[in-house]
Amino acid sequence: MRTQPGQTDPALIRNFCIIAHIDHGKSTLADRMLQITGVVDDRSMRAQYLDRMDIERERGITIKSQAVRLPWDGHVLNMIDTPGHVDFTYEVSRSLQACEGAILLVDAAQGIEAQTLANLYLAMSADLHIIPVLNKIDLPAAQPEKFAEELAGLIGCDPSDVLKVSGKTGEGVRELLDHVVSTVPAPVGDADAPARALIFDSVYDTYRGVVTYVRVVDGHLGKRERILMMSTNATHETLEIGVISPEPKPADLGLGVGEVGYLITGVKDVRQSRVGDTVTAAAKPAGEMLAGYEHPKPMVFSGLYPIDGDEYPELREALDKLQLNDAALIYEPETSAALGFGFRVGFLGLLHMEIVRERLEREFGLSLISTAPNVVYRVVMEDGKELDVTNPSEFPSGGKIAQVFEPVTKSTILAPSEFIGAIMEICQGRRGQLLGMDYLSEDRVEIRYTLPLGEIIFDFFDQLKSRTRGYASLDYEPAGEQEADLVKVDILLQGEAVDAFSAIVHKDKAYTYGVDMAKKLRELIPRQQFEVPIQAAIGARVIARENIRAIRKDVLAKCYGGDISRKRKLLEKQKEGKKRMKMVGRVEVPQEAFVAALATDTSAEKKK
Repeated sequence: MRTQPGQTDPALIRNFCIIAHIDHGKSTLADRMLQITGVVDDRSMRAQYLDRMDIERERGITIKSQAVRLPWDGHVLNMIDTPGHVDFTYEVSRSLQACEGAILLVDAAQGIEAQTLANLYLAMSADLHIIPVLNKIDLPAAQPEKFAEELAGLIGCDPSDVLKVSGKTGEGVRELLDHVVSTVPAPVGDADAPARALIFDSVYDTYRGVVTYVRVVDGHLGKRERILMMSTNATHETLEIGVISPEPKPADLGLGVGEVGYLITGVKDVRQSRVGDTVTAAAKPAGEMLAGYEHPKPMVFSGLYPIDGDEYPELREALDKLQLNDAALIYEPETSAALGFGFRVGFLGLLHMEIVRERLEREFGLSLISTAPNVVYRVVMEDGKELDVTNPSEFPSGGKIAQVFEPVTKSTILAPSEFIGAIMEICQGRRGQLLGMDYLSEDRVEIRYTLPLGEIIFDFFDQLKSRTRGYASLDYEPAGEQEADLVKVDILLQGEAVDAFSAIVHKDKAYTYGVDMAKKLRELIPRQQFEVPIQAAIGARVIARENIRAIRKDVLAKCYGGDISRKRKLLEKQKEGKKRMKMVGRVEVPQEAFVAALATDTSAEKKK
């Protein structure tokens, strides 16, 4: 017998999520679960049902976690489908806090990959019950026995305990749902205690305002009740509360212990509902917040500027709305002499940066330029003063710098053992330090390196994939900072620095960056009436130079004979004119040149 939402016995609830490396079939498995439990009928069914954004469907990746309530065998299953990419680890960690169990999904044709390990360690640290599952067993290339042993060795179970399913055909999915009911522990909480609910996701609805997704840990949340957000101390009234199955269904009796659902307060301010915050009743508030709330730390910074300066207010509003859907997005206004007004935006990685930019352009109709991505450096001056530099223009130009510290990452690379040499060569070239190496099986190896974050964010993944024929997978996490010999390279056009092209690079790579950027700009900037020198400089020292030749009128066309001195006189006169023009002329860099020069190739990151 189905009970009313709000009256569900916690002993009948099972909260679990699906975690895996990108493209191992999480969303397909979720589709089959929706069909088998009868929540979505065959007529309404479509592939990647829970992926609501166009970008997710086009690229075949999950960007936002999605929660859904499934009835099964007299029980209520709350399932959360999580992203698989390293850039969205914050989404995964919040989702894990709302669950008691996790399905660790591994592709039976590809085996364990770097993000599989990262998500497994996240689930273990959250103390979840882990169910090892091999997906895609219907593929001709599948090796279920081999990878079942690898997975069993990793988790410490028997290979026969590893479940084998096919998200595509539905084989083994019913058995998996039965296994979830029998092995995942029921949620534990005090129904009589003050209400405490964890916000694990929130989205912005144009008509209804903020829709907040919560997991109730203690007590009860009801409709028309005053609630308090514990990190911001903001109070609101719940206008609607309910469950997602998979479309929102209001629950007039509210949500009790262990239940996962949504609440709408009519709030339009996007900063009022932070992911990871604790919701409690305003009349009888809880004494302390739920553990694990922290602000996500951006790893990569980039400037976003509207191509049309009049779109600046629209960009601010769009970032405001997007920040609610994406708790990891951080931004502040900044100005550039070359690009005008814009924002310095913090991202979790290159794919995150690309997805945000694409969403801004699609959903809000903006045309944007993004500057080259860079990381946060800590600069210590000789007088003891410290600066956090997120933008090359903030880097002190005087010679009074004592130390520069850069963020480092602990990186894990998984690949077939035949590529060990190529991987080590790439990592050594990026100032990496080997931490260790383990063989997961006779032909698969896990290599751990300490790598500077600044060396990873450009084309490291691209290089890694091409050198290992696409077999390597990468995962990284912050690991503090280290002192480094870093310099700021300025690009000067006719002696004036263009702030948008400046970069902070390692001393050994400064010359290469300067030469490459000068060559690129020589091809992109149109010729002027006068000669334009492009220089790359560290401080006052020029390290590279290219010239854009002047457009010259043929002043000798009318000289058809006579003395050579006549021709020389005309050429000297032209030279004087060019010199005067150069003194008063300014080089206007067209927007297309900015877009082309600052374009970073993140196409490989999409596939990660």
